[in-house]
Amino acid sequence: MSLGLKIMLIVLVVLTIVLIALYFVGKKAEKKQAAQQQQLDAMAQQVTMLVIDKGKMRLRDAGFPAIVIENTPKYLRRSKVLVVKGKVGPKIATFMCDAKVFPLIPVKKEIKATISGIYISKVRGVRGPLEVPQKKKRRFFGKKSSK
Repeated sequence: MSLGLKIMLIVLVVLTIVLIALYFVGKKAEKKQAAQQQQLDAMAQQVTMLVIDKGKMRLRDAGFPAIVIENTPKYLRRSKVLVVKGKVGPKIATFMCDAKVFPLIPVKKEIKATISGIYISKVRGVRGPLEVPQKKKRRFFGKKSSK
């Protein structure tokens, strides 16, 4: 056998081993995510809140309790999260938000939110449906359209 063929076979064997390992790791991650989703659904409760502000900021700057920051893995502590500050009853609280729900949340309006701890997973309007924001059209190379 030639040297090139041997190298090709070794690379092929290594790639199949990596793909098999990724398959099993993915299956394990899916099961873990399903268990976490069940926990979130079990803890979910509906609250009416007045949204004061929303934004994307670092976990440390968001104003979460120290226990939340301590329980966050170290590699995620510097990442930015979607944060919603809202008034629930007489208390002002800071919540983390799902990426799918974040664009739907109106600022300075009242909403009904499904929360699990400090995590907002669903929102509805108190008085009718929420306005769905229109997606901005992306321009090709930043050129303005000639209309």
